[in-house]
Amino acid sequence: MAAGAAHLATAKLRRVTFMASTPPPAQGRAYPSGGQLELIRSGVVRAIFPKDAAAALRTEGFRLLDVRPAWEYEKARVGGSLHVPFFVADTDPTPVTLLKKWVHFGYIGLWTGQHLTTINEQFLPQVEELVPDKEDKLLVACGEGLRSMIAVRVLHNGGYKNLGWLAGGFNRSGDGDFSEVQGTSKLQYATVGGVSYLFLQLLLLLKVIDKEN
Repeated sequence: MAAGAAHLATAKLRRVTFMASTPPPAQGRAYPSGGQLELIRSGVVRAIFPKDAAAALRTEGFRLLDVRPAWEYEKARVGGSLHVPFFVADTDPTPVTLLKKWVHFGYIGLWTGQHLTTINEQFLPQVEELVPDKEDKLLVACGEGLRSMIAVRVLHNGGYKNLGWLAGGFNRSGDGDFSEVQGTSKLQYATVGGVSYLFLQLLLLLKVIDKEN
């Protein structure tokens, strides 16, 4: 019984996490809307899975660039990683934005704890300030791999050529894939918040009960 409930809870949680993590469409910004997949498929940008990331960081000279929003980074992060968010909280006080926030909270925010976001207009300059040498190797990561895929495209267009992409994001990582994880959550759960976080705790409890039985 517990095993069946845990399986159902896992499926629902994965669907909700994907919805909450998918970035909103860019508005008013000349960031490219396509080409990310081609960069990866062609090998121009190297896809690195979480289980292989530690070796790439340790032996190949990659530096980890975390592009998640600040609230996800604060919950769980890899020690020594660079952080420049590709999406930031939308603080626009106009009535349209306030209406979007109200709708977002009612349909997504209450369940997932996610904030209404907008593209960080200073993303590339902020990365350039942290990493002025565009020959440096950067492994770009986010929660699910979607936001980082777009960020990789922006960085490539901005002159960075030695780029890696964390395939599947931190959500696909295991407990031992990264050393020195800091924060109050596991990396794979950092995108989860709100009511769904309580749902996650129930899922973990059911797994414990299932093991004991």
